[in-house]
Amino acid sequence: MLAIIDFETTGLSPNVGARATEIAAVVVQGGRMVRHYQSLMNAGVWIPAFITSLTGITNEMVRTAPPAAQVMGEVADFVGDLPLVAHNASFDRKFWDAELALARRTRPQEFACTMLAARRVYPTAPNHKLGTLATFARLPATGQAHRALADAEMTAHLLWHMEATLAERFQIPHLSHALLRVLQRAKVADLRACLTKWQGSAAA
Repeated sequence: MLAIIDFETTGLSPNVGARATEIAAVVVQGGRMVRHYQSLMNAGVWIPAFITSLTGITNEMVRTAPPAAQVMGEVADFVGDLPLVAHNASFDRKFWDAELALARRTRPQEFACTMLAARRVYPTAPNHKLGTLATFARLPATGQAHRALADAEMTAHLLWHMEATLAERFQIPHLSHALLRVLQRAKVADLRACLTKWQGSAAA
């Protein structure tokens, strides 16, 4: 099982004062979404107009949402120690760690990044943004882009599409969290050698 997470936020980094406005987590197992968590969250900060135009999340919506610390406690309990996956994980990891710290919680597990892995698996895609990859790979619609649950579910479909692609091209039947982390560090030119080495170590 894996937990795929996605944040919507007021800006690009918690290091410059941005806070989370929404989070979703989708637990996947055996090619299915088995459970999910989604909530808006009130961090007591103002949402800029350009963020509202991108996400559709307004100040009025978060004003009545649960406090951010409460939401982070709930979602941390929801995912437990499952391995974490996100698209552009460096972004979500920063907010996950920062919001958890404010809730006096810590992360026990590692992240893997579908965006970095997709750069290796789909080097000919126009770019590796989630929306672009959804069109490129003809993934099913999951709802409004830039809303946390829709994006987390789209990431799940991307993960499964990459798994099918690796099975077809390289006869690798399962894209595990560990293999995702290997892929995200591999060089595109060395992908076949990297996967051959992975298969050898897995069979040993």
